[in-house]
Amino acid sequence: MDIQIITPDKILFTGQAKLVQFPGLDGSFEILNNHAPLISALKKGNIRLKFENETEQTFDIKGGVVEVLKNKVLVLAE
Repeated sequence: MDIQIITPDKILFTGQAKLVQFPGLDGSFEILNNHAPLISALKKGNIRLKFENETEQTFDIKGGVVEVLKNKVLVLAE
């Protein structure tokens, strides 16, 4: 699925991942391919991306919002 992580200052990440884990307000949650449409608020924590080759990358955020629609994940982060 396509992932974009954007802050007010710059684009942190644009690319493909097979799994994304978010720090939701009520606890962490994961998004996989073909996930149902979703909009959720995020709290301070780490976004973890897992790629097809099993490597991982994390991004520290202070909060934000995530939108999931048609295998596209857009994160507006602080």
